[in-house]
Amino acid sequence: MITNIEELYQTLSEAMDHSIWWNTENPWEIVIGSILVQNTSWKNVDYSLINIRNEIGFIPKKLAEIDLLVLQDLIRPSGFYKNKSQTLKEVFVWFRSYDYNIATLQEKDLTVLREELLNIQGIGHETADVLLVFVFKKVVFIADKYAQRIFNHLGLEEALTYLKLQSLIELSSDFTNQQAQNLHGWLVDYGQVYLKSEEIWQTGFLSNFKLVLA
Repeated sequence: MITNIEELYQTLSEAMDHSIWWNTENPWEIVIGSILVQNTSWKNVDYSLINIRNEIGFIPKKLAEIDLLVLQDLIRPSGFYKNKSQTLKEVFVWFRSYDYNIATLQEKDLTVLREELLNIQGIGHETADVLLVFVFKKVVFIADKYAQRIFNHLGLEEALTYLKLQSLIELSSDFTNQQAQNLHGWLVDYGQVYLKSEEIWQTGFLSNFKLVLA
């Protein structure tokens, strides 16, 4: 178990930008974006989001009812549009079963809510956790590829999978949702800059940071 996550958080907090990770406060846009960004760049996702915004807006009822072929055309720039359109349809049908009431879902137990998300075709561990943190305001460590590579550099020499790294992270009981959002955003931003090569990693402020294992 890694015991100095709070120290890592503080180190990042002192050096990283405190901007908002998602450039929208619309939770439905975040839901769509978190699905569309799988295996593609955010630039491609932006094209799809513009198409959806212009066609129907980010109205959950319309997204649950939209014709699948129409949706496929709207999100085509994001790639894998057939699978992603099916996932979007299913996730918004799931929201419909809760009358599109995010507040109701936020009150559900984290483990139960995560299991429901994972039961939706096309929703994997990372996407489920992104939704838990950024839409449902839960406290979860998102152990994505950037986090895995950074933690390898920080001293975890074993091969890491999403669930393996997540099992090693125990956030403190007073860790807040905003901190969970910050931690994810900072690790991604840091990774995009300093994981390009070993030489570039050595120029970063985390190059001498080492994790403490219990």
